[in-house]
Amino acid sequence: MGKTFVVDSSVIVKWINSEDEKWLDNADHILEDVKKKGITLIAPELAKYEVGNVLLRKKMEPPQAKSSLATVYALPIQFIMQDEEQALHTMDIAQQHNITFYDASFLSLAQKTNAVIITDNPKHQQKKVLGVKVVALAEY
Repeated sequence: MGKTFVVDSSVIVKWINSEDEKWLDNADHILEDVKKKGITLIAPELAKYEVGNVLLRKKMEPPQAKSSLATVYALPIQFIMQDEEQALHTMDIAQQHNITFYDASFLSLAQKTNAVIITDNPKHQQKKVLGVKVVALAEY
């Protein structure tokens, strides 16, 4: 079995709506690696909500927005719910590193699963937290 990667919302958005997005080929390469190399993609459950908000901000027509959102559920991503213990750990990370609970959720999940984060979010790229490796999508 291949490596496990936490993909953040900035990467997921590229798979469902390419308008005004960079590094689309890099994002597509990740999906190819799921098939060819057997990598596993995971994300916190909250990534779905973040992606939904992005779709709203793009002011898409309702049918297109719904179709894009439905695609999220068809992607080869395991969305992981936080239990209480993981949520408390996420809170610790957020407070210790002065980041949002949302951003800390990705770091916490990566630490728990010994995964690498792939992101196009510059804030995530700058974080060196808990020994979690973060790879910029541009470098994938």
